[in-house]
Amino acid sequence: MLRGIDPLLSPALLACLREMGHGDEIALVDGNYPGLEHGRRLIRMDGHGVIPVLNAILSVMPVDDFVPAAIFRATVRDNPDLLDPVHRDMVDTCARHAPGFAVTPLLGKDFYPRVRAAHAVVQTSEPRLYGNIILRKGVVYPAG
Repeated sequence: MLRGIDPLLSPALLACLREMGHGDEIALVDGNYPGLEHGRRLIRMDGHGVIPVLNAILSVMPVDDFVPAAIFRATVRDNPDLLDPVHRDMVDTCARHAPGFAVTPLLGKDFYPRVRAAHAVVQTSEPRLYGNIILRKGVVYPAG
């Protein structure tokens, strides 16, 4: 255990987040997602939903402010305007940690290749469908 570090951040996940560089992406996916098939690196977070894992990651990882969009979510049946409850929870969680960043909906044809190209895939046990989100890592600015 470490002080100030969410206990959901396992050693493997912490190491992955530390190894990521500016612009690398990490995908958090639900329990139905084919994580092993799509992930270059797969980190299992069995027993945890996507929102607590998202909250833990955003507590330590900056979001990329060099690009117009850095947070992406899956869409329900390719309808970018439909927000399921899991998507509302994602938007609320991101707003707490990264105010001013929009959560951009991506259609499946754009979302799935982005997951495959991500630095890592974090497979949660999220039971809600379409509970998938991608975060692009930003920089930690020097103090002062």
